[in-house]
Amino acid sequence: MQCQQLRGQLFRLLIALPLVFAGANSYSAEGASLAERLGFKSTDKILIVNGDDAGMCHSANLATIAALEQGQMRTATIMVPCPWFPEIAAYAKAHPERDFGIHLCHTSEWSKYRWGPVAAREQVPGLVDPSGYLWPEIPDVYAHATPEQALIEGRAQIKRALAAGVDVTHLDSHMGTMQYHPEYMKAYLQLAVEFDLPVRMASQETLARMGHPEIRGLFAAQGIVSPDHFVFDELKNEGKGVKKFWLEVVKHLKPGVTELYIHAGLPNDELKAITGSWGTRAEEFDVFTHSDEMKQLIADQKIILLGYRPLRELQHKERTAAKGR
Repeated sequence: MQCQQLRGQLFRLLIALPLVFAGANSYSAEGASLAERLGFKSTDKILIVNGDDAGMCHSANLATIAALEQGQMRTATIMVPCPWFPEIAAYAKAHPERDFGIHLCHTSEWSKYRWGPVAAREQVPGLVDPSGYLWPEIPDVYAHATPEQALIEGRAQIKRALAAGVDVTHLDSHMGTMQYHPEYMKAYLQLAVEFDLPVRMASQETLARMGHPEIRGLFAAQGIVSPDHFVFDELKNEGKGVKKFWLEVVKHLKPGVTELYIHAGLPNDELKAITGSWGTRAEEFDVFTHSDEMKQLIADQKIILLGYRPLRELQHKERTAAKGR
């Protein structure tokens, strides 16, 4: 089953989420936009450049660090089960000003470079393939595991990152495993509530077009914050060329908070041996780290670059205030 089919399945089934998650959002200021709640104007264009797959390999770590320190990236998400997690965790601990979330990882997709679960294998037997690694594809996870096992593994990954000194700012899901099935989506929400963290979420426009405009409200009703817009459907047009594609995306940002994600990597032998997408990863790293054209575009458009930490602090403040009412 392809990802497009999985997306269709998600949007057909999400209506099955229990009504206990529904209801008006009592956490945000009445009528205020996310930008305004963060202290900006409603007309401001605010951009979160998020780097996926930190910790996946040494190349990804080096590129992520460079993009955070020298480029437009303001946050990155860590794959805790991966072999190079200790390196990026040590960096995060030594640089608490940097913004890192957890890229909840329930798959291990590369044929020659694999990893297993963080939780004890007897707790998550369905997540482990016959070779002892996480399954390579999302349908494999759904066919063999359970949402409860995905929840256990997600919790173990977050706790390992926290124990390593990572100041976790948000959650998202590697390959979307936690977001393409309604029961896994509930586990995603449970983790967000349990650790009081904002999450990556499809834009309202995307969800409405798929016939389920209520989904973001289910999370908001629990006080969970997400950016207004998420560059996701647009990725099908990336074949026009990496640099041109991203320049067009940034040029046409809407007011509010938009998240886009890239996979930064250095084009070295390690990355080439792991993935056939090494060229795209290297180009994305270059565009958001070294491209003068991108830097100038962001300046000309008066775009405000942001990480997830301000969203986390807003969420904490609003949830605390709601509990006191």
